Amino acid sequence: MATHLYTLAQYTKLSLLKYTILCFAALALSVLNGCGGDSPKGTATEKIILEDDLGRKLELNGQPKRVFSLASSMTEMLYAILDTSTIIARTPNDDYPAAVYTKPVVNNYPVDYEQILLLKPDLIFTVEGITPLDVAERLKELGVPVYYQKYRTVEDVFTGMEDIGKIMGREQQATQLADSLRKEVASIARKYKNVAQPQQVLAITWKDPIYVYGQNTIFSDKLKILGAENAVKEVFEQPYPALTREYILKLNPDVLLGGSKEKLEKEFFNLYPELRKVKAYQNNRIYDPTDNLQSRPGPRVVESLRELEGFLYP
Repeated sequence: MATHLYTLAQYTKLSLLKYTILCFAALALSVLNGCGGDSPKGTATEKIILEDDLGRKLELNGQPKRVFSLASSMTEMLYAILDTSTIIARTPNDDYPAAVYTKPVVNNYPVDYEQILLLKPDLIFTVEGITPLDVAERLKELGVPVYYQKYRTVEDVFTGMEDIGKIMGREQQATQLADSLRKEVASIARKYKNVAQPQQVLAITWKDPIYVYGQNTIFSDKLKILGAENAVKEVFEQPYPALTREYILKLNPDVLLGGSKEKLEKEFFNLYPELRKVKAYQNNRIYDPTDNLQSRPGPRVVESLRELEGFLYP
């Protein structure tokens, strides 16, 4: 996570995102002066050291002026916080806000390294699980640093916004946005603070094989805010684990997300007819969430909570 600007002496004490200014030119000038020579006037070279959410260290030549994202959720974050003139590109999947369509497209699957180099970004933002680490290492070799964020809770989204603001010199804008969203989330959470019997919710991300939102995802935290629970209690190595039909029958969720009942009848329950036994099917508690709203941790997180609220408490 980002912090404020720090001196080099303080840098070693930081455990998360770090800023430091290394005044190499000033040091050189002081050495020259100490030797009695007439030193020319010079300007210190600013170096910024960052540590992203994966613990990777990045070195930047000053505050970034040209950035973009390889993840659609992060693109939304950038548009919510930055002067849009600093955002220089988009990926083919970026569709929100509408202003993204004014930017040139950079393919992210596979990554178009040549196009990235032509655009000359100072920094690329992305999200854990979206951009492979070997891609980030290749970009680093080409002189383009890649900064990762990761989200396990709704609060992680807000601190992520604040980090972007600190990196990009838009701290006030980021803090105002994060704080306003925090207040909305707190208001929602108060409504469902004392739910006696939390609904068990299973959210499908893929139908054949069956992949779902696991316990260690932001989806679980959203449900907790709404007084519900992820039906998947076990923490798998993968955040979006593949489940067997037998496993889902044991979970027996109260609510199933992943498509309308008509759509899932054709594409899911016809494949796995035994799953019609689960409570969600029997009680007609099957809902079709907006994919790019629920799958993207970003500034629309409150909107995604409101949509889930409508499903859980119709």
